[in-house]
Amino acid sequence: QVQLSESGGGLGQPGGSLRLSCAASAITFCLYNMGWYRQAPGKQRELVAVISSGGTTTSAGSVKGRFTISRDNAKNTVYLQMDSLKPENTAVYYCRAHWMTRAYWGQGTQVTVSS
Repeated sequence: QVQLSESGGGLGQPGGSLRLSCAASAITFCLYNMGWYRQAPGKQRELVAVISSGGTTTSAGSVKGRFTISRDNAKNTVYLQMDSLKPENTAVYYCRAHWMTRAYWGQGTQVTVSS
């Protein structure tokens, strides 16, 4: 059974940092493009950043220069380093794995940015 398990969410200070992790199981991780998405209350889910199986990254304009996506294929894990946090970054963050016609989502982890 495919499982994507996010961790690392919680309360962050404005201007501070958090690091999210997503550990995948039961997939050939190195084949999959991996992404982070987020959904704030009352808003649609949106793309934050993706990293291809080959390591190419793409980020939303609102997080460029502040959030960094990376992956460790040996650990079947994708990361999202979030720096210079802002209150508007508050959302549930979801991990997604995508390859060909297959796509899987994690259960999400809450990130709250507040002083």
